[in-house]
Amino acid sequence: MPHPMLTQQDIDTYRRDGVVLIRGLFADHVETLRAGIASNMAAPGPYASENRKAGHTGLFFDDYCNWERIPEFAEVIRNSQAAPVAADLMGAQSVQVFHDHVLVKEPGTSMATPWHQDGPYYFVEGRQTVSFWSPLDAVNEASLRCVAGSHLWPRDVLPTRWVSEEGFFADQGQYMPVPDPEAEGMRIVEFAMQPGDAVAFNYRTLHGARGNTSATRRRAFSLRLIGDDARYVERPGPTSPPFPGHGMTPGQRLRQDWFPVIWTRPDQEA
Repeated sequence: MPHPMLTQQDIDTYRRDGVVLIRGLFADHVETLRAGIASNMAAPGPYASENRKAGHTGLFFDDYCNWERIPEFAEVIRNSQAAPVAADLMGAQSVQVFHDHVLVKEPGTSMATPWHQDGPYYFVEGRQTVSFWSPLDAVNEASLRCVAGSHLWPRDVLPTRWVSEEGFFADQGQYMPVPDPEAEGMRIVEFAMQPGDAVAFNYRTLHGARGNTSATRRRAFSLRLIGDDARYVERPGPTSPPFPGHGMTPGQRLRQDWFPVIWTRPDQEA
């Protein structure tokens, strides 16, 4: 039987479209995540950015890979229902943490999150991947937007740097150009969301978000998880996140001392 927060239709939608809405996934953890984001913004990590772009207003803060130093994030990752829900969506027997990501658009922030797939930036490949994007403020215009079915495209979309819009890797021939989903008539899925709701999407799902021109903040916590078939893969250059000195080789499952297993299906436990 699916997890109580899911229906079989949710699972089928996720696998067909690469995206589904899970109402209330982090509803019991909103205040904890808000406190964690406040700590993160007060003491940013080495990958933090304010995404300053000429001609744009406001502040778009993002940072990642902080869950091991921010106890609020670790608490939610280990104690929420995210891992078992992810396992059912992915069809996995176990779930590993890949990383966390905080994205805050202050009121009046004009910069959009550009269309992109997460997977091409990462050194992991596999069918069993899921990212949860959860707003900690009610959102409408600044909600996540996903292109249904894009996780099944035969080629990855070119990863780019968000501010400069340059290609992320020197070798760009293997990628398809970043599309314009609205101009090309693609089916864009987006939701009005309450704090603690979560969009679940595959690492290869094309997604983005508008700027936040409202008068309220848009804080979002994103959690990236992987299943049994996820394996380390080489990219044409340093990945994002880079995780320097990891020592893994192509085809290897991600090392569990860096990317711990946080849930195992009960019938698989020793």
